[in-house]
Amino acid sequence: MQQPTQQKTEVKHSTDLSALRQASKVMAAAIGFGERESEEIVLAVSELASNLVRHAGGGTLTLTPLSNNGRCGIQIESVDKGPGIPDIEQAMTDGFSTVGSLGYGLGTVNRLMDEFDIQSPPGAGTYIVCQRWVRVNEPISKPCPLSFGAATRPHPQMGLNGDALVIKQWEESALVGVIDGLGHGQWAQRAAQTARRYVENHFERSLLEIFRDVERACRVTRGVVMTLARFDWAQERLTFASVGNIEVHVFNSPEPVKFVIRRGIIGLNAPKPAVTEHHWEPSNIMVIHSDGMRARWQWEDFPELANESATIIAQRLLHVLAKDEDDATVVVVRGKPK
Repeated sequence: MQQPTQQKTEVKHSTDLSALRQASKVMAAAIGFGERESEEIVLAVSELASNLVRHAGGGTLTLTPLSNNGRCGIQIESVDKGPGIPDIEQAMTDGFSTVGSLGYGLGTVNRLMDEFDIQSPPGAGTYIVCQRWVRVNEPISKPCPLSFGAATRPHPQMGLNGDALVIKQWEESALVGVIDGLGHGQWAQRAAQTARRYVENHFERSLLEIFRDVERACRVTRGVVMTLARFDWAQERLTFASVGNIEVHVFNSPEPVKFVIRRGIIGLNAPKPAVTEHHWEPSNIMVIHSDGMRARWQWEDFPELANESATIIAQRLLHVLAKDEDDATVVVVRGKPK
């Protein structure tokens, strides 16, 4: 297939959108994106082009194939000379609209693309640039030495779980986390699942970027609290960030592991998390759990779990420590038995 070249399109009317969708689909496939990823790129292009027509009276949209250090991707640029966006964060909130549409444009683009930047000085138009990269599995020099386990259940009197969890492994890294939607039931579940979907679709981004964009995604929900831990075992490194009352314990460590946890609710103007890095020892055991489990417990309370798998540990802790009046979730990370 012939290598794609940059395409710049003037967008003035809704009739221009069909050709743009087709052009973006063809370019995405030529770059190497799969069918699902290509459709997501088409959706992002469609949302940006629609915004040019609805909000700015037209503008230009440019599709550019990217190549950087062996990576391939696509860049989408949207430029207009409209009135600008008074409140960018509000405009990126799902459900916000000024023209009676569903209001999912910029929020959708932010979720679908790997990188997103927007500039909109008052009265000077809007410039948006976003990028999506083809994910290629790199050769693995060191197999994963970790095992992961999780257990969760909803409030005993509710059918829907307001907690969520993340366990994502790729190449020589893994991302684990616990997310707790504010309250219980349907709306707590909606908040937690909104956050989970964003994290799982952007697991390779920095923790600071993930927290920032989960804040944007959760603005029309009740909000969540969240803890994320990234393991890079080739460097024996743990990267950690947390906002809210998620409990974290590290056991069997030669030195105490101290984390900085910010208080707040993500989606309700939470503070930025303090992202910290730590050395990860093969003997360490990490336990992350929501506040639906009792906080005052010690690893020594469960001597029978010393040599059990991460899954068995998670199930046992949930059974013993879960409260009767809340959702409860626990994630466990430990070294694989030799």
